[in-house]
Amino acid sequence: AGEKATGTARGGLSIQDLILVAVLLAAGAVLKLTVGSLLASFGMKPNFVIAAYCLAIILIRPTLAQSAVIGLIAGLVCQIPMLNATPLLNIPSELLGAVACGLLIRVPMKIGGKFDANPLVNTFISTCVSGFTFAALSVYINVVSVGGSFAVAMAAYVAIVLGTATFNAIFVQILATPLAKVLKR
Repeated sequence: AGEKATGTARGGLSIQDLILVAVLLAAGAVLKLTVGSLLASFGMKPNFVIAAYCLAIILIRPTLAQSAVIGLIAGLVCQIPMLNATPLLNIPSELLGAVACGLLIRVPMKIGGKFDANPLVNTFISTCVSGFTFAALSVYINVVSVGGSFAVAMAAYVAIVLGTATFNAIFVQILATPLAKVLKR
């Protein structure tokens, strides 16, 4: 009662916000399966699911708890076959990546009073948090548990995570401003 069609339920996200999150996560999953697979064959490893939840969090500016839920949902989306080679590791990694994004969205990063670098910096750091969490868990499970070196195995992930973070950061920065204008945020 007294709530608009796109209004919020006490402190919750609006219906429009929830739809935006769902559409962006679905688009991220489809892009990861299609464009991501194509780019991987050229040595690039974008993760459009991370980019999608970062873009959603940047646009709707949820609370930290809501950011965590978005990350949890993103991690569950990654359990869809062909989105994840190591089951369940995306749940904690996307949860932590989304929490990092939710924290960083509150940090002002205007350059010259006009250019907002937050989407770029935020997405880069959030992707690193997610990627290195995933890598550390994967290395521990697949390498350390059988007697391998954690440091050597993690070193192999550094270029992949940093490359993914760079791609995601540029991708989100390019989309954030026009989408914010379209959504009037």
